[in-house]
Amino acid sequence: MYLENKNNLEMEMTQASAQGQGRSLRGPEGANFGELRLLQGMSEHRDTQKLQQSVKLPAGQCVIHTEGFVPVRQEDGHGFSVVNILRGKTNSANITERSPLLSITYMTVHDPGFAGVDDLWDSSGLDFERRFRLGSEVAGLSLSRCSSSDKNDSLDLNFKLTHNIRCSTAAKTACIFTIVVLCSLFFSMYPDRDNPWRMLAVSPTNSFSMNLTDFRDNALLKLQVAGPFSRGKVDLTNQEYILIQVEQTDEPGQRRRRGQQVIYNWTIPLHSERSDQNVMTRTFEMVSSDPISITVQAFMQDEEVVPLSMTHQSLYVTVETQVAIAGIILTGVYILIIFEIVHRTLAALLGSLAALAALAVIGDRPSLVTVVEWIDYETLALLFGMMVLVAIFSETGFFDYCAMKAYQLSRGRVWPMIIILCLIAAILSAFLDNVTTMMLFTPVTIRLCEVLNLDPRHVLIAEVIFTNIGGAATAVGDPPNVIIVSNQDLRRQGIDFASFTGYMFLGICLVLLTSFPFLRMLYWNKKLYNKESIEIVELKHEILVWRQTAQRINPASREETAVKCLLMQKVLNLESLLRRMMKTFQREISQEDKNWEQNIQELQKKHKITDKVLLVKCVSVLSVVIFMFFVNSFVPSIHLDLGWIAVLGALWLLVLADIQDFEIILHRVEWATLLFFAGLFVLMEALAQLQLIDYIGEQTALLIKAVPEDQRLAIAIILVMWVSALASSLIDNIPFTATMIPVLINLSQDADVNLPVKPLIFALAMGACLGGNGTLIGASANVVCAGIAEQHGYGFSFMEFFKLGFPMMIMTCMIGMCYLLATHIGLGWNM
Repeated sequence: MYLENKNNLEMEMTQASAQGQGRSLRGPEGANFGELRLLQGMSEHRDTQKLQQSVKLPAGQCVIHTEGFVPVRQEDGHGFSVVNILRGKTNSANITERSPLLSITYMTVHDPGFAGVDDLWDSSGLDFERRFRLGSEVAGLSLSRCSSSDKNDSLDLNFKLTHNIRCSTAAKTACIFTIVVLCSLFFSMYPDRDNPWRMLAVSPTNSFSMNLTDFRDNALLKLQVAGPFSRGKVDLTNQEYILIQVEQTDEPGQRRRRGQQVIYNWTIPLHSERSDQNVMTRTFEMVSSDPISITVQAFMQDEEVVPLSMTHQSLYVTVETQVAIAGIILTGVYILIIFEIVHRTLAALLGSLAALAALAVIGDRPSLVTVVEWIDYETLALLFGMMVLVAIFSETGFFDYCAMKAYQLSRGRVWPMIIILCLIAAILSAFLDNVTTMMLFTPVTIRLCEVLNLDPRHVLIAEVIFTNIGGAATAVGDPPNVIIVSNQDLRRQGIDFASFTGYMFLGICLVLLTSFPFLRMLYWNKKLYNKESIEIVELKHEILVWRQTAQRINPASREETAVKCLLMQKVLNLESLLRRMMKTFQREISQEDKNWEQNIQELQKKHKITDKVLLVKCVSVLSVVIFMFFVNSFVPSIHLDLGWIAVLGALWLLVLADIQDFEIILHRVEWATLLFFAGLFVLMEALAQLQLIDYIGEQTALLIKAVPEDQRLAIAIILVMWVSALASSLIDNIPFTATMIPVLINLSQDADVNLPVKPLIFALAMGACLGGNGTLIGASANVVCAGIAEQHGYGFSFMEFFKLGFPMMIMTCMIGMCYLLATHIGLGWNM
């Protein structure tokens, strides 16, 4: 960027003013102009002549000149105002805000006449801060200095406002940065756990023993054993098992003259099929720094040798302290997301860093390979593949066509249309993955709401709520159900695909019937229609798109700097137009479209299938992908996970569609959502390593055991149901379900408790699935829907979802609890 000399520019502007109005800029108001040129070559004499011939500048005005464009006349003014930079108020005579982007010649930086105008656009502090940043970028890219000696009270007030915003932003950034630096230091101060896995083989006649002499005065000993284990309670009379003894001598103290021997017994049942491999983990509290003796024995019916592998790790804090640290980290992540201090993706990454730093401090720092293994790549592959499929599908105009058909089916009435969309979403999610359902439904819903001038946020939240409800109806609709049905111990106790689906389907149908009236009650006082006209809504959306486009440009070169400056000025001009439209808008919108038949005819002319050939290709590939999703759950010979099916389908469609500009497709992929899930997987696994999930399961089992025997089953159902729902709304329901299954199996096999396992498992499934509606990050479908809506300019916050989702979660869980109690307590369906 090349800037012209200050004195030459002052002479040019003086001559231009003398030609236009006979005024002079030699006074104090014109003494501080300077250095306003944007691109190289703007300082030549021919540009100065164009400036003199095309513009008449009074005192106190600053404009940015770009070559070859039509000039813009500025009105008279007397002062410089920062708010005008932020708001972009202009009074252009030769162009309008709707003019093409490259027709803008002078980028208005100042209009003092707007200083006293009230801003009728409903803007929060965050919006003001964004406009401040945008104005600052314009000033930074286009001006080196533009000031006036006439500083009045309005200028001081504006600088105070911007100063407060800068101080709050700087304080927030400094606080978060300090925490990140501390976590990074703690994480780097401790090495990875370097104890290798030790291979061993045991049999009924050959045991294994070892001594740990390097064990310091630590709080816990963590043992991990890998082998053909079964997750469940061992039957010492009929089942084969491995017995691990941990022995240590407590040193004599003031109250004891002799040392006390402390022995821990850990019994692990063996699986009937020796090919299955599971890793079992347990921590033991150590009483001193004396050597520890570990003995491994096998109790089997024959002389078979069982191969095992084992590793140990010494921890520095107790389980209660680890759980407290995990709770603090989880609370901090939710504070960042709820109050929108940072983006939810950054919040998940910060929480992951804090959890890894906590693991390093307690002596259990994982290696980079281990952290990478914590990420669920099947889910990420499913999301990526479906995002690519939907991105290509949207080029056919199919979503616009579906929106028009839904409007025709509802005959212009809003609530019948919402009920139809929610019902279809619930039915599809019962047979497809919830994420796939929402990725297909969200673009259709957004386009339909734009056609009807509805606020898409409320409709999308309703759809994702019913998607989570419908996913609980079958064994393949939600990941927790898949985990339950896939458990071999539960299959041996009669919980298979058919019995699980039959029981859950009946209960979810009851939940759906009662959910629609309750949803109508929640939306009773909410205005689903936009308060403004369709022109204002589209203009707001256009402003958001232009702003996002400008922010994504990296001004690395001279041309990119000019383009970014033009885009940001476009945003400022459109915001000025929006304020004028909001000021003059007085029209009320009817709650029901009376001319729906005429509107349908107009929509049919406007929204058609744009590429029928591509539509046939997309429908064919998507049909195969959905069919494979469904068949994959029933045909074991298909060795493809959901992620592989989605990625292969995306590759098929990329080849058939003959995509030339591949970057456009990649630009539509929600990379922020994928990164959020990766960070969330690491965060949840780190919290599990901090014993948070195990602690919840153990405390639930202790509460159930404390209940009198005649009320134990009812209390157990209620407790498991609500603990699962609340926990699944706060943490990922997949690791929680995987942790609770062995806890409930052990609880049912405990002779002192004497509880059937089926009611507990059904309560776990219903609570884990319905609890996903509690918060925005409670279910994967919620996050995916919010990400796609944000990409289209209709993102909703954590609190917006919470105000609707949490009451629906409470109501649906109450209906599900009544269904469980009625069937298992009233009718006795326990076998």
